[in-house]
Amino acid sequence: MSSSASSASSVPSASSAPSASSPRIRPAALADLASVADIYAHYVTDTVVTFDQTPPSAEDWRHRFQELSGRGLPFLVAELGTEIAGYAYAGPWRPKPAYRYTVEDSVYLAPGRTGRGLGSALLARLLRECRPAGVQQVVAVIADTGSDASTALHRSHGFTPAGRLTAVGRKHGRWVDTVLMQYSLEGAQDVTDE
Repeated sequence: MSSSASSASSVPSASSAPSASSPRIRPAALADLASVADIYAHYVTDTVVTFDQTPPSAEDWRHRFQELSGRGLPFLVAELGTEIAGYAYAGPWRPKPAYRYTVEDSVYLAPGRTGRGLGSALLARLLRECRPAGVQQVVAVIADTGSDASTALHRSHGFTPAGRLTAVGRKHGRWVDTVLMQYSLEGAQDVTDE
């Protein structure tokens, strides 16, 4: 989703100063993965927001974290006091090599922590950290759950609609569509074909 709103100056800045009421956005560490797993497990078991049907194990999360870190892709957490209240990461869009400059973003918040600007702070920082990783395009794949909070979040950061896939997932006894949104990182590092 290329948009003139996706210029470098349109990526909002998020504070990283710790406070009990304002989030500290920082790179995730191995010690954070238990909290990440707990947050995600809620969405796996209780919602159709993700198409996973079994929560990933701690080992699965460690593997994902190490894979993303090894590729130089950002994996962030939002701290409120001592609580991990949310996380975000950029993962490969598709496994084929020609897609290596495109990522899919994931932003998840602990239950009860939505609607407070945490998702916005995480997404803003994630977009900033994608630039030095050589990312050119960021894709959001959003389950159409009837709530457009995720769509509104992405739109507020300059993502534009790229399409809809109808009835591509089945979970909790119903078919679920996905909405695709895209953000072009203008000014990202120049790349050369290898």
